[in-house]
Amino acid sequence: MISVMIVEDDLLIAEAHRTYLSRLEGFSAVAVVHTAREAMQTAAAAASTDSPVDLVLLDLGLPDASGISLASALAGLRPAPDIIAITSERDLEMVRAAVAHGALAYLLKPFTFAAFRDRLERYRRYRSALPAGVDAASQEEVDRAMAELRVATDKSVAPKGAAPQTNDDIARAVRDDANGVTADEVAKKVGVSRVTAWRYLERLADEGTVTRTTDYGGAGRPKTRYQWR
Repeated sequence: MISVMIVEDDLLIAEAHRTYLSRLEGFSAVAVVHTAREAMQTAAAAASTDSPVDLVLLDLGLPDASGISLASALAGLRPAPDIIAITSERDLEMVRAAVAHGALAYLLKPFTFAAFRDRLERYRRYRSALPAGVDAASQEEVDRAMAELRVATDKSVAPKGAAPQTNDDIARAVRDDANGVTADEVAKKVGVSRVTAWRYLERLADEGTVTRTTDYGGAGRPKTRYQWR
């Protein structure tokens, strides 16, 4: 079982990450913290026991310290946890900084469960390819393990037959509206046809990223409302 610490200052998003993690076999959320201070204290305490934190899902936009600084501090622990950086920041310098300070992978908010699952499963394969506490691996073994972390294109995490950018735009439109949205509303926000919006929304619902509810209010045909899970 891979022990995971979730570091996220937004309580709802932190709970969403915990829910996503609970749907994956082989992972356990051992802690959910909301500040860099809590994260460092929790990870340091765990490192001194027989049950250290294996993986940190690290939001880079924390209220009390830079996520990059926290990543650097976590790297100083022994054993040091692995890090997957999570942020809405699309600045390439931020991406480079996260990688330079130990992040093995990067997830941009908002992301679907499919994207989350893909990164975590890749991490699990990477971890299996380079187990701790064994003799140094050969170059071939290291190369094979590192290849597990690489995502060739965004198509690998987008639903089959879906354009990755459209999928992201529609997922963002749902996530940004706490009251849920209809296919008509998403179509207007994203600039696609209602049918296209509906198809993407149904894919997101089928994979469990959003929920469906039927809105019977008002005159006319009932509408399906989609809400971020």
